[in-house]
Amino acid sequence: MSDGDAAPRRRLTRAEAKARTREQLLDAAALIFARKGYAGASVEEIAESAGYSTGALYSNFASKEELFLELMAARGERRVAAVAEILDTGDPIEALARLLERSAGRDPDLMALRAEFWLYAVRNPDAMGALTAQRRQQVEALIDVIGAAMERWDTPPDVPAAEVATVVLAMFQGLVRQRRIDPDRVSRDLFVRGLRWLFAGLQAGWGAGSGSSAGSGSGAGSGPGADGTTSQHA
Repeated sequence: MSDGDAAPRRRLTRAEAKARTREQLLDAAALIFARKGYAGASVEEIAESAGYSTGALYSNFASKEELFLELMAARGERRVAAVAEILDTGDPIEALARLLERSAGRDPDLMALRAEFWLYAVRNPDAMGALTAQRRQQVEALIDVIGAAMERWDTPPDVPAAEVATVVLAMFQGLVRQRRIDPDRVSRDLFVRGLRWLFAGLQAGWGAGSGSSAGSGSGAGSGPGADGTTSQHA
């Protein structure tokens, strides 16, 4: 064989070919569902966009609903893995801020898909379990970094990290949506300040079962900044 001859391409096994077909169909489905919504998307358009026949789609997915739910499960698992990688280094609050920047700046179709998933689950209660499982995966992915932040801020030991992670996830997802709408008003610094306000409140004793009111403490609290030093919060 001369230097100019290309090496023969290895033929895919049946399992490999099937996996590639499914992945291409899922990628096409993500685009169509995000742009047209679940109701507006058709299996014919999804198959055509992926370069396959409708029969090929139905040989991999029994229905449009199965395709949609598998798409959201796959995207959820991929997202959890990416989150774990981002949160594995550095100061916990700064790590969460980096996650906000990455989530708001990449994959513009992702937020549309998540909104569509929420709407679909609300309108189809049988699908709510899949959405619940995905949300719990996301909370679990945050627990370690939230626990590290709680240690830095010396929060009361009776506050469950899972509950704080649930609040942080809700704040994070809300700010990502707001940043897509009005990026000038939602900077990474706003998210960092919001997290510090949250942990300062926990540090001040507004924890689980405390029943504390605003008058039970200074209302400000102090805690570590992004560099781990202690700063006063007004």
